[in-house]
Amino acid sequence: MPDTSQFAALVYLATSQIPLGRISTYSAIAQAIGRPQASRAVGQALHHNPFAPTVPCHRVVSHSGKLIGFIQGVEAQKNLLTKEGIMVNNQGKIINFNKVFYQPKICPQAIRTLSKNYRP
Repeated sequence: MPDTSQFAALVYLATSQIPLGRISTYSAIAQAIGRPQASRAVGQALHHNPFAPTVPCHRVVSHSGKLIGFIQGVEAQKNLLTKEGIMVNNQGKIINFNKVFYQPKICPQAIRTLSKNYRP
C-alpha cells in the first residue's frame, strides 16, 4: 500500500464511495471526514491519489459544479465524466448538478477507528 497520511486515507475512503454516474465536491468530502474547513486539503490529497481509478478523483468537482484540479486536466476529466453519463456544459460545469450530486458518508466510529489505529 502506498504511504499515505491519515487525512489522505480518510479522503480516499470517502471518495471511493462516489458511485458511477454521480459526482461529489471537495467540500462534501471534507464534511464527510469530519473536517468541514479542509476542502483545499482534500483537493491536495486527491491531487496525489495513488489509487486512481479505484478511488475516482475525477468525480470530485468544485462546490459550484465546475471542473477543477484534475491532475490530467479539465478536458480529460470532462471526457471521463461524459463516458459515465455526467453532462458537462461548454464552460466546464456539471449540468443537473443537484440531480447527480452524491454526499459521501463515513460514520464517526470509522473516522475514530482509522484515526486511532492508523499506521502509515
